[in-house]
This record gives sequence, C-alpha cells and structure tokens, in this order.
Amino acid sequence: MAAATSAEAEAPNQTFDTILLLDFGSQTSHLILRCLRSLNIYAEMLPCTTKIADLTWKPKGVILSGGPASVYDEVAPHADPAVFDLGVPILGICYGCQEIAWRANSANVAAGEAREYGHADVTIKKVEGADHVNKLFQGLGEEMHVYMSHFDKLVKLPEGFTILASTPNSEFAGIAHETKPVFGVQFHPEVEHTPRGVELFKNFAVDICGARQHWVMSDFIQHEIQRIRKLVGPKAQVIGAVSGGVDSTVAARLMTEAIGDRFHAVLVDNGVMRLNECQQVKETLEKHLGINLTVIDGADLFLSRLKGLTEPEAKRKVIGSTFIDLFEEEAIRIEKAAENTPNAGKVEYFLQGTLYPDVIESLSFKGPSATIKTHHNVGGLPARMMNGQGLKLIEPLRELFKDEVREFGRQLGIHEDLVMRHPFPGPGIAIRIIGEVTPERVAIARKADHIFISMIREAGIYNEMSQAYAGLDTNRAVGVMGDARVYGYIIILRAVTTTNFMTAEPYEFKFDLLKKIARRIVNEVDGVARVTYDITSKPPGTIELE
Repeated sequence: MAAATSAEAEAPNQTFDTILLLDFGSQTSHLILRCLRSLNIYAEMLPCTTKIADLTWKPKGVILSGGPASVYDEVAPHADPAVFDLGVPILGICYGCQEIAWRANSANVAAGEAREYGHADVTIKKVEGADHVNKLFQGLGEEMHVYMSHFDKLVKLPEGFTILASTPNSEFAGIAHETKPVFGVQFHPEVEHTPRGVELFKNFAVDICGARQHWVMSDFIQHEIQRIRKLVGPKAQVIGAVSGGVDSTVAARLMTEAIGDRFHAVLVDNGVMRLNECQQVKETLEKHLGINLTVIDGADLFLSRLKGLTEPEAKRKVIGSTFIDLFEEEAIRIEKAAENTPNAGKVEYFLQGTLYPDVIESLSFKGPSATIKTHHNVGGLPARMMNGQGLKLIEPLRELFKDEVREFGRQLGIHEDLVMRHPFPGPGIAIRIIGEVTPERVAIARKADHIFISMIREAGIYNEMSQAYAGLDTNRAVGVMGDARVYGYIIILRAVTTTNFMTAEPYEFKFDLLKKIARRIVNEVDGVARVTYDITSKPPGTIELE
C-alpha cells in the first residue's frame, strides 16, 4: 500500500476569489462565512494565529472576527502583523475592530468600560470627498439597526482614521482609514439581528475588495471533478466510507462521477446502525446511484472494542480506529483482486464526507477557542492516517456547510428524500448512548429511534427539522407497568432546527404528538421506563448527546 500523507491538490481558494476570515474565537464567526457565501463569494476561516507566510494563496480581503477576549488580556490573541502588509482590504468586527485600533495605539481601547449588549441604532456619517471610505455603508441610509455585544470599546480615534458610524454608547461604532482600505465596526453585521448586515458584507467584499460573485455550486462541482482527477491520477484507486447519510452519499456520488469504478465505497456494519440501515443503503447506492459498494460485517469487532468504555472521546477514538483498521484490510483485498486488471493501480486515497462544521468544531488554536469534541472524520482518525503511515485523505466537501452539500446533491441528481435525510454520525448509535455501549442498549435505542422517526414522518413534519433521533441514558428510572414496579432506561428524544449545524434550536413539537410518541416507545420497547425531550439549544449543548 502506498505511503501517505494528507492529500493536497488545487483548492477552491486557488480558483475562486476568496475572502480570508481570521477567527478570534467568536461564537458567530461561521455566520460571517455564511453571509459571504450567500452572496456567491467564497470565503475560508482560519485561526487568528495563522502565519501569513504559511498561506499558499492570497486573499482578496481579510476579515478579523469578534472574540470573547479583551485586547489587554495577558493571553489575548493577536493577528500576525503581516496581515496588515498584505496590501488587501481589511474589515475588523467587534474584537477585530479593537485589534486594529489597539495596534495603532493601545490607549485607543478602554477595557470593560462600555458594556453594550443587544439592539442599537447606529447613525451613519458620510465623509465628504472620500468616496472610497463611504463604500462600506453605501446604500444603507442614515441610520442602521444593529446588534452589539461588547465590554471593551474604542475611546479614541486611531491616527489616520475617520468616523463612519456612531451610537450614544459607542462614538466610534464604524471607522475607516483615510487612505488605506482598512475598516472597523463595533457591532456584529453577521447576525440576523443586524437586518442589513449582508449588504454591508457585500459592500466590503464586492465594492471594496473587488471579489467576484462566482461561487456557484454547478461550477464548484466541475471544479471538484477536475481537481479529483488531477489529484488521483489515471490509475490510483480510492476507498471511501459511506453510511447512507447525505454527506457520504454526495461524496461517493461525486467520486464515482470523477473516476468511475476506481472508487470503492465501503459500508461497515458496525453494530450501531439504525434499524434496517445497511439493507437500505445497499439498495440506494448500488441500484439507484450506480456506486461500487462493498458491505463489511464488523458488528462483533466494534462492540467488543467498545466494551467497558464510557467516556465519549474514548468511544469516538475507538470507533475511528476500528473503521480505519477495516478499511485498510479492504484496501489490501481490492488491490489483490485488481492485480490482473488492465490499468489497475494501488489504493492510495481514503474518501471522507467531512464538512466545514466538522473542521471548525474539531480544530482549536492557542487563544480563545477550545475544541468542543473530536469528530469521527476529523480529529478522531488514527495518527497513522495523518503522519505518512497509511492512506492519503481526500475530503471534497471539506469547505461546505450542510445546506451547500444538499444543493450539491441535487446538482448531482440525488433524490430529494435522500438529500433531505437527517444526518447520522459515523459513530452511529454509540454516541447516542450515554455511557457504555452494549448490544442490549443498542437494540433499545434502535427500536426507540425507529418509532420516533416513523411517527415524525407520518405526521408530515420530518423536513421541518434538521436532525432528530432517540438516544438512551444508561441511568435507570422507576416506573409502574401493570401495577408492578419497573426499573428501566430513559429515552432522550432530540430534534433541532438549523441551517448550518453550528447553532441549533429545539424543534417545537405539538405536545399531543410528543405524548403519543412517548406512549408508543414505553409500550413497545422493552426495558424503557421513561421518555424525555431535550430542549437544549446549541450552544450550550451539542446536537448529538456525546
């Protein structure tokens, strides 16, 4: 098998005009990306600690995000000074604005003197004889409704800057350099509570940075097909994980479009799939999408390795490692089977349906952010996948959000029912069981989940929510059945609405339907004593239980 590192090839930032977002740990940084992409402008987010010298591409502009720190904190994150020597427009948002002012003179920012949270109205000030400066608020009128969230603020105007907007609390709510394309705003244009924020981003990205609005999904598909063909070459073969979810299905369909039967999709029955999952996936991928598929029975191996584990990260790591063990065995089998086939090459690449939220949540930097959890298809991979000892990783959806992947799937001709299917994590039911995973608990969670999803579909509300499932709490509760005391598991129902899976709100069920769902689960699933509904938003919770 080929020695390997992570796969590299021409990335979207080499083809599409790209805005670089430097993240200072804001909970809403991803919304900046979504605003730009809604304008058909490609954008990428990197940690604020990124060294500009390490970039292999030049952005059309740079945005400095907000963040929870104060510029005066001893461990406050600061951007590489080389950012300001790139010669491209810069927009600082909240903390990013303070970063710009602080760099000019630390006395420009006051710490903790201007707490301002919630709605505000900024007065926009037109600067006479400076059309280049006025472009940021162009077309937004004389007043703009915005959302504030800060405890530090600018108390002095940096030398060489002029005022663009102000509020009674923040005199310097919008600033611009008089001669350089450097701007700052104290408010958050990326959140929905700033209704015209997208217009401000368009002014910056299009009118100031000159970025073309050419991030179109059909173009991206053709770009990715060409990129994959160039990366993989004419002979190498690719093996990929599929689960039947939209992410892995779209990735598999794309790879099939690019290299045909040299792509080998592998579905592992890990013993923690949903009811009848493997049979359904096999029929869909082989019969309807023409994908070259192998099904591996690994249920006993997975469950044996999970025995005794209760810590969520440990379970994810074991599942990720076991997946790769089985995939590498399958890769060897495929190579041997293809030895006498004309033009057959080695299996060199491993395909995964990693999405941008997976990347964002799994990577942290020394600064304000912290890893939320290890995703099975990012940080959960064994070290040998990333250090040259195994297959090379290829992730064609890595720069996309969930709604973009769904559109990608439609463009590839994948049926709407599959495109809109709720996500199902690679570790499966194992991370929907709080505590140790056993065959008994998997069976209970699987049956409860099937009832829950079936009743949602019957009610005609499946597509109103973004993800739904039934999890299991391995603590037990007392119940009464048939005049007898029982001591059974607790089923946790979870359903959320979201567009980007970075934030989410609980779905608001009609209470009568919830009662019917709970009644069926308790009546039909042996071992269950109670059913609860999780109404936690993300944040502070995550969508999955573990």
